[in-house]
Amino acid sequence: MTLDMSPATTVEQPAAPSSDLKARAHADGVRFLLAMFVDLNGKPCAKLVPVEAADELQHEGVGFAGYAVGAIGQQPCDPDLIAIPDVDSYTPLPWVREGLALVHCDPHVEGVPWHYAPRVILKKVLAEAAARDLELFAGAEVEYFLVQRAADGTLAPADGKDTEARPCYDARGLTRMYDHLTGVSTAMNALGWGNYANDHEDANGQFEQNFAYADALTTADRVITARYLISVLAEQRGMTATFMPKPFADRTGSGMHLHLSLWRDGAAQFPDAADARGFGLSPLAYRFLAGILDHAPGLQAVLAPTVNSYKRTGATSTRSGATWSPRRPTYGGNDRTHFVRIPDHHRIELRGGDGSANPYLALAAVLAAGLDGIAREVDPGAPGADGVRRPELPPTLLHAVEALAADPVVTGGLDAAGPGVAEYFAAQKREEFFDWHGSVGPWEHDRYLTAF
Repeated sequence: MTLDMSPATTVEQPAAPSSDLKARAHADGVRFLLAMFVDLNGKPCAKLVPVEAADELQHEGVGFAGYAVGAIGQQPCDPDLIAIPDVDSYTPLPWVREGLALVHCDPHVEGVPWHYAPRVILKKVLAEAAARDLELFAGAEVEYFLVQRAADGTLAPADGKDTEARPCYDARGLTRMYDHLTGVSTAMNALGWGNYANDHEDANGQFEQNFAYADALTTADRVITARYLISVLAEQRGMTATFMPKPFADRTGSGMHLHLSLWRDGAAQFPDAADARGFGLSPLAYRFLAGILDHAPGLQAVLAPTVNSYKRTGATSTRSGATWSPRRPTYGGNDRTHFVRIPDHHRIELRGGDGSANPYLALAAVLAAGLDGIAREVDPGAPGADGVRRPELPPTLLHAVEALAADPVVTGGLDAAGPGVAEYFAAQKREEFFDWHGSVGPWEHDRYLTAF
């Protein structure tokens, strides 16, 4: 992934879009709005609202029985979640259905933002960074598989000709999936996301579609929208798009790598030509990076939050010969074996996350860890395996959850909007671990294939 993280050239800005949801929808010929939010596991939840009720949606919200939503901290006896839309996130989706648009929402309970809602949590941690005069920008690499069920019920790549031992970047595989990939690309660019590359990834049936970086909240919204868009467009062509970390035991898994940078008053804070280590990074960048490395074990419960995640990080070999999954919290230059890679002086790339990660929680937890590193003025040590000897990354979801429970900084990030979220999240993940029934197979496919 290549991102231009340099300061933007000053250009004349277009007029700000209307803050009136109904007016924007009418201008785009929208007839229905998906009022959407996600639970702690990243499950997209929505109600379909006719444009005639857009004013009520914007000013009063729309109600959900929280316990029915899933992992969002409610019981059947609790008051409804009221989803209040963020009009700035309004996204027309005519490629999905003519006349359809989506708007991301912040769940409220009795008039107060619900502190178990992932988007609310991220906004709170971003506000804590803003209090230090810092803004997080992020890019996300969204990897996924296009699959189908074979006649015997087993899972297989949707492209039956995608059988190469080293399929990464294969031009023929890209061409066979041209209609799907260009459909997604066209939608991303029409929305102003700046899709700049679409490629066949390292495993048979695996793809990645890159879009430009933005502020962290916008990027998290776009990851959720992209998963929805990719999934629905794949279904229209008789395929299933899955962001499951490791759907095939013998093939590379799907990551969600995060490219991170801090800004202050419109100026990038990472570049520093005087860097003695030679990466061109500032002391602030190294402290942020060191915070992430120090909290890596606990972060993995959020970045890799499923049983299946640890089939990816624990893999020792794949058909292609590489797993692309870090095993220890190290950092270094343009080297994809590290937990944190430094592609250039504008950003760092966090490679621990996978396709099951909730982008709101991932960015919130990582930002909390990085801010801790800044506050403590931590030095990450020398790059590579010869630097600071930190514990290896957790080998299972249970180990990751125990590391999370023992880390007050990461749990503090999850609890940023209110108490109890980290404990509830950990309990959900422990239960998931003890429900595990074996290696990659029907149980995991049933649970994770279309969960995110």
